[in-house]
Amino acid sequence: MWSDSPDEISNRLGWLDIAVRMDEERHCISALLQDVEQEGYTQAVLLGMGGSSLAPEVFARTFGSGAIALRVLDSTHPAAVQSVAESLDPARTLFIVATKSGTTSETLSLFKFFYNQLQDQLGDSEAGQHFIAITDAGTDLVKLGETYNFRSVFVNDPNIGGRYSALSHFGLTPAALVGVNLRRLLRRGQEAKNDCGRHITGSINPAAQIGVVMAEMAKAGRDKLTIIADDEVASFADWLEQLIAESTGKSGTGIVPVVGEPGASPDAYGTDRLFVHLQWSDTGVQDRTVQALIDADNPVIRVRFRDRYDLAAQFFIWEFATAVAGARLGIHPFDQPDVESAKQQSRQMMSAYMESGRLPEPQPSFEADGVKVYLDTQDGVAPSGSPGEALAAFLKQAEAGDYISIQAYLQPCSAVNRLLGTMQRGLRDRTKLATTTGLGPRFLHSTGQLHKGDRGNGLFIQLIDRPASDVDIPDEAGSSRSALPFGVLIQAQSLGDRQALLDAGRRVIRIDLGENSQAELERLVESISAA
Repeated sequence: MWSDSPDEISNRLGWLDIAVRMDEERHCISALLQDVEQEGYTQAVLLGMGGSSLAPEVFARTFGSGAIALRVLDSTHPAAVQSVAESLDPARTLFIVATKSGTTSETLSLFKFFYNQLQDQLGDSEAGQHFIAITDAGTDLVKLGETYNFRSVFVNDPNIGGRYSALSHFGLTPAALVGVNLRRLLRRGQEAKNDCGRHITGSINPAAQIGVVMAEMAKAGRDKLTIIADDEVASFADWLEQLIAESTGKSGTGIVPVVGEPGASPDAYGTDRLFVHLQWSDTGVQDRTVQALIDADNPVIRVRFRDRYDLAAQFFIWEFATAVAGARLGIHPFDQPDVESAKQQSRQMMSAYMESGRLPEPQPSFEADGVKVYLDTQDGVAPSGSPGEALAAFLKQAEAGDYISIQAYLQPCSAVNRLLGTMQRGLRDRTKLATTTGLGPRFLHSTGQLHKGDRGNGLFIQLIDRPASDVDIPDEAGSSRSALPFGVLIQAQSLGDRQALLDAGRRVIRIDLGENSQAELERLVESISAA
């Protein structure tokens, strides 16, 4: 259906029946939950990226906390790492180290840091019992679990790609910790599988319907899948963003998921939108906005959640739909050929740091009040006197059908999220272009593939800062030696991604907000509103 080559197809279809097979695994998960509750654990921190972190985040935000409160740490920003470390009671905290490959650099860096924290406070004999792992068989993480005496190592089905793993151990083990009834959840997933079974014709298969609509709308120019979600299921949109972006953004095509844009009147949008309404009830706050879009002849897919356990059904339906869309678009929905380019560039940056003690940063186009602006000469944009003016000039390159991507390598916190949301809305209203936001390096494991693999119609605004303090990454768990701090890691990731975008012919502006990043970000946002 998807490719002449079987690579990453025949060994990527385990998600089709995982809801059935995990019914046998849930007893092991329940036993873990019972043990940690009896031992007095009250919180868990998931260390993972992309497909390893997004489904757990959906469960945590949708169900809230059960006996154990779950936090997801998918940032390498030193302030984010330090904030989590300072908020924990080590004796009552369980860490979930989750990575399919067992080699994800961000995840392993976080593991080494927190292992050393627990070792210092609890001792060698106790530290390992505060960790569990979720990974594929035979990975380096399995060996780490043995070496450092992890409480448990859950071996996942290797025939499932990360973004299709919501109903496997990667999603269900964290879900159980926040009190989700796994039996009930899996039953909903099994029902969805039956509704999409081979005995069901395409015309009444809900996932096939969605997949065909996504693909045919994209072919017709409506390739910006704009998700309007009721608050109760808003986090599902973040999971959906990765699934669609990483699965379809390749081979010069792609469907751009737009998440977080506040709903607006029909005249706020261009003609390149397909809307999805994630509906919690018939009297939701988004209903009036969505109805106005329908009345203005915009295409809208409306998805109704009966309750929180319908998450399992929607996980399966959208995975199936995305695979169908891939077949209709003539692309391979299970691989991610362009993700490695940014990783390779980041590794080169870190190698340079190891050799010289500094990152190979480019020269800024200009600097104003401590804020540095970098514009590649291919952009054809002349440097201006302020960051706001430079951004305005950069955006003049935009054409109908383009999109704007805000890539913020900043500390994830409520103040930054609020400012980024205001910036997203302001750019959308000013340009009528679909506008997305992503926190780095989290988005590299979500929309990063799309950014390099689509038809090249994105304008990328990269925002970085200079943290006042840094946090060392241990060279090895249990060792005090450190050759690389988190601050250098996240800067290397931002530089590597910028270079990968430029190598792919993308349009990029990089703005270094300096040490007073929140104030400078606020000033930049104000310049957009004032334009």
